[in-house]
Amino acid sequence: MTGQIALLLFIIGASLALFSFEWVSADITALGILLTLVLTGLLPASEAFAGFGSDAVMMILGLFILTAALVHTGIIDMVRRAILHRTGDNPHRVSAVIMIVSATLSALMSNTATTAFFIPVTISLARKIRISVSKLLMPLAFSSILASSVTLVSTSTNIVISGLMVHYGMRPIGMFELTLVGIPIAVVGLIYMFWVGRRLIPVRDGPDELDEEFDIRPYLTEVLILRNSPLAGKTLAKSGLGRDLDLTVLRVVRDKQRYLAPQASLRLEEGDVLLVKGSRNEILKVKDTVGIDIKADVELSIPDLEAEEVRLVEAILLRRSPLIGRTLKQVGFRERYGLQVLGIHRRGKTILRKISQIPLRIGDQLLIQGDRRNIAALDENNTFRVIGTVEYKRPNLKRAPMAIAIFAGVLALVASNVLSLPVAILLGALIAFLTRCITPEDAYRQVEWKALIVIGCILSLGSAMEHTGTARFIAAWIVDLIGHAHPAWLLTAFFALTLLLTQPMSNQAAAAVVVPVAIRTAFQLDLNPRTFAIMIAIAASCSYLTPLEPSCLMVYGPGRYRFADFLKVGSLLTVLIYILAIVLVPLAWPL
Repeated sequence: MTGQIALLLFIIGASLALFSFEWVSADITALGILLTLVLTGLLPASEAFAGFGSDAVMMILGLFILTAALVHTGIIDMVRRAILHRTGDNPHRVSAVIMIVSATLSALMSNTATTAFFIPVTISLARKIRISVSKLLMPLAFSSILASSVTLVSTSTNIVISGLMVHYGMRPIGMFELTLVGIPIAVVGLIYMFWVGRRLIPVRDGPDELDEEFDIRPYLTEVLILRNSPLAGKTLAKSGLGRDLDLTVLRVVRDKQRYLAPQASLRLEEGDVLLVKGSRNEILKVKDTVGIDIKADVELSIPDLEAEEVRLVEAILLRRSPLIGRTLKQVGFRERYGLQVLGIHRRGKTILRKISQIPLRIGDQLLIQGDRRNIAALDENNTFRVIGTVEYKRPNLKRAPMAIAIFAGVLALVASNVLSLPVAILLGALIAFLTRCITPEDAYRQVEWKALIVIGCILSLGSAMEHTGTARFIAAWIVDLIGHAHPAWLLTAFFALTLLLTQPMSNQAAAAVVVPVAIRTAFQLDLNPRTFAIMIAIAASCSYLTPLEPSCLMVYGPGRYRFADFLKVGSLLTVLIYILAIVLVPLAWPL
């Protein structure tokens, strides 16, 4: 062992400790690793910084842009509604559908692309059914990875290993050759995640924190059934207000005086005013729904929300506000101040009266729309305190077919081997910009830059392992240690070695290091080299112990996970996959 190898092993150990205990955030730790490698001379600066231009980083950047385009055009919302239509608000059903669908798609396309597509869908579903997003995102990432061994194209690592096998005079891996082992692994893994894994995932936010984080505080507002509305004559159950807009109807006001209970069989009429409760964004979607409108908008015509002089803000009532104890109707709020209250939120309370008739209290939160100068004047006079400007942009539904076509086209180019996955994804991102599915400014705001920094830096650690010969040293040491043991122990050793190297290195790089050593060892011991190559292919996709796998990194930030969460949930899953592999691989590919 050289001094460089010893130093690098120490840095790897220290890095794992820092990632596990999270004394500093993961991106800061990753930057520290990169600079340490350069300053200690273990890796030239040119190679250290090359990770930021790697296939993995550019692919994930492109995926963030493509998924942002799908969100911007309303596709994600449509998928979310379709899932809810079939599962209802049952968290167990929602979780099961997410895992099964993501695993199925990952068997036929990149698991990273599948995860990227479902992240915004999953977050939206978590908002709707009001559970911690951490309970859904890790199962999403794990289920997409679980299908990596179902087909040859499930992950690019399989293709890399297949190419290495051809190089050593072996036939390539068939399209469905791995399926014999891949399907049992996927099924057992999904069962584990549904019954055990989900229960091990900590809840990182409660209902109140979820409301603050995702802007889903329930507001009360009034929705008017317009003249000639397609909802007139329909029952509440068939109106779609709950299914399509996620609005809860609390009361129906008819003829300005009659308060009707919101029974499913109640038929709506023109002019009905619905007292509804929903999140801020869902209430604002009423503006884009045919046949209904926010009553305040009808009574006071205000320019479009995107007009420069108009603002939509959230404000909280202060202790000395002249509005405390009085209703909006009593103070003539709309006429006096030139502003319109679109909704009211009162924490812990369900209000069943019209907005204009509710006596206001300290701490009530109002959704206010109007001229920015009028809003500023009341803020300065301590009538209320503005706590945030609402940036609401209507989905660009006209571009939705184009966004779907772009995403499908990217997958088709990859599946037909016309372009590599990173190139196809970046091409799709460029087309999304050119076709105005989304602007660069809007797309870049959706990019999880922290994930890109961690990936770019950690790839330098893998480069250092190759540059210093550390990976080859570890592989040779294992072969010398148990080279003459029972073949099952040798398979176990290569599984463990691949599993170890895939943490700091990319899956493809780890496979490129281990497969040649394993094949040469099999030839020397007169064993079947194909058995070893298949075992390594399965191990290279077993990335559950740390969040350094691209799919896991993409959910790491939004799920508020800690490094140790993946070790806690992924350890038993890894053991189960190993047991299946050590039993099934020698049966399907005899030693």
